[in-house]
Amino acid sequence: IKSLLDLDDNHARKFLKDLLEKYPIAVTRNLTSAKQWVKKHARASERFGLLASSNALRLKPDAIDIRVKTDPIHYFLGEKDDPRSCFYLEDAATEFQVQGLELDWACVTWDGDFRVMKNKWHYHSFRGTKWNLVIKPENQMYLKNAYRVLLTRARQGFIVYIPRGDIADHTRLPEYYNGVYEYLIHLGMPQI
Repeated sequence: IKSLLDLDDNHARKFLKDLLEKYPIAVTRNLTSAKQWVKKHARASERFGLLASSNALRLKPDAIDIRVKTDPIHYFLGEKDDPRSCFYLEDAATEFQVQGLELDWACVTWDGDFRVMKNKWHYHSFRGTKWNLVIKPENQMYLKNAYRVLLTRARQGFIVYIPRGDIADHTRLPEYYNGVYEYLIHLGMPQI
């Protein structure tokens, strides 16, 4: 994950290739497929859940609203028949709610807050009606760290969901998402 986030292609590709033999990882543009993937991989009482950056404010069209506060007690300890639990894959826990905690399988959602273009990360926060650049280095570090936390919460494996975007929505343009998807594919992450 460190190599991936540092844009260290060579090391990230090597680590991913070795890791995939024992630890399933995948990427998709279809949220339903991502949810099916974690359900299919989970055995018996293994927990699976939806994760999102606390800055992921434009996943709402996918019915992922991080402004709805997830109660970590219900999320992590609720039974399979509890709609507040991680098993329902409806409520997304953010990096703040999962830091120091783990799931067996994770569906990590990726929004336009953290984008890669021309081999460089671009940091954004959504305010009002548009994405704004995050300029302060310490705030950029927090955003990058949010994705580090999200990508390291699964004990057994994870899938990354990246929206396709929408050319009719200036807040969800495809170019906000395509670079990350292409980068993960370039590293060798299997596509679902």
